[in-house]
Amino acid sequence: MRSFGFAQGSVVQEFGYDEDVDPAVRQAIEEATGTELVDEDYPDVADGAIAWWRDEDGDVDDLADLLVDMKANLDSDNSLCWVIVPGARTEGHVPTGVIEEAAEIAGLMATTSVALSGQWQGVRLTAQGPRR
Repeated sequence: MRSFGFAQGSVVQEFGYDEDVDPAVRQAIEEATGTELVDEDYPDVADGAIAWWRDEDGDVDDLADLLVDMKANLDSDNSLCWVIVPGARTEGHVPTGVIEEAAEIAGLMATTSVALSGQWQGVRLTAQGPRR
């Protein structure tokens, strides 16, 4: 399992937790950081964030709103963000185009997409640079 690029000691805020999330993904992040994930009500600054998102969670505007919420507690524009969605052949799958559109609305850019398990894939988001 990958570390998602989170550094040791990083505080990672988790959004969209539900009983269907992959515990191995959560454990990989916690092992990489040496800290437990904090929930969406965490009142302090976070070093990174992940969001579990399924098609039934809402439309592109709802996802964009969640991404804005994710950004609100981040330490800097260099903080890592990941949207974790069901895989392509899994119920609740969210097309990459929806994630890209929501990210653009929220002032982010989708950069990397990786398979995390048989059930989930992750899309890394970064702050957008200047437009050319």
